[in-house]
Amino acid sequence: MKGILVALFSGLFLTLSAQELNCQVSIITDAKLEVTSVEQEVFQQLEQTIYEMMNNTQWTKDKFTVEERINCNIQLQIREIPSPGTYSGSMQIQVSRPVFNSSYNTTLFNFQDDDITFNFSRNSVLVYAPNQFRDNLTSILAFYAYFILGMDYDSFSMKGGTKYFNEAQQIVTNAQASGFAGWKSNERNRANRYWLVDNILHELFSPLRECIYDYHRKGLDVMYDDPIVARNEVYNALNKLTKVVSSRPNSLNLLNFVQAKSNELKSMYADAEVSDKNNIVNLLKRLDPANSSKYQEILE
Repeated sequence: MKGILVALFSGLFLTLSAQELNCQVSIITDAKLEVTSVEQEVFQQLEQTIYEMMNNTQWTKDKFTVEERINCNIQLQIREIPSPGTYSGSMQIQVSRPVFNSSYNTTLFNFQDDDITFNFSRNSVLVYAPNQFRDNLTSILAFYAYFILGMDYDSFSMKGGTKYFNEAQQIVTNAQASGFAGWKSNERNRANRYWLVDNILHELFSPLRECIYDYHRKGLDVMYDDPIVARNEVYNALNKLTKVVSSRPNSLNLLNFVQAKSNELKSMYADAEVSDKNNIVNLLKRLDPANSSKYQEILE
């Protein structure tokens, strides 16, 4: 079972446990933004505070070893300081997953959230409390912690991340009346947190969740043993997404997944038969026609 590792050493069983996330955090500021020494100090504290919240919060009831923690990165870009203690900008969230029998890590999720506005002052502490909206930054971070967990669990078991996506959706519900952007369905920017989790839980997106599992467990995880079988499973997994395209073309979650895999697929098909390359390229162009030229590179 994921989360439990028992090692035998000198006749004793030793179980090591850790929190779920191994999250690296960085904060950058817009080149045009004038930042005082005091604000630089605040940003250093902010970086450490985000790091501690993501890595020290126990997000699930499962047990993880240090080696099993989910690798992720958060890059917060501060673009504006509308008033002292108030910051706005964007947040890049990247999540990876190890591939069985290899040292390779595949990208599970790579998303830029452009609706980031929050208040923070020196010595502030971020503590997530379920079913409460305390402040916008805490809710944003908790949302992505659960979304990360959902994506990771989905990649290891069929729709295994449902309860974590449900937690993320509850955070969206709790933030509806906050007045901050990114939490509602009717906002100008539909590439927001509301739609990310609403889509992933919608029955129309069930093929995407099936694809996430099949792509990783039946495809990538057997690549070392049998590349031909693995590529076939990857193709079959991605082909399920045509059902999503027929009902929700250019949907946020589908495009995010396919685009995150584009470079990986180019490498995966480097030594494949020409017919297989043509099949995967034609499929990718159907799923994401706006980036057809990028997928064409697989044939080169």
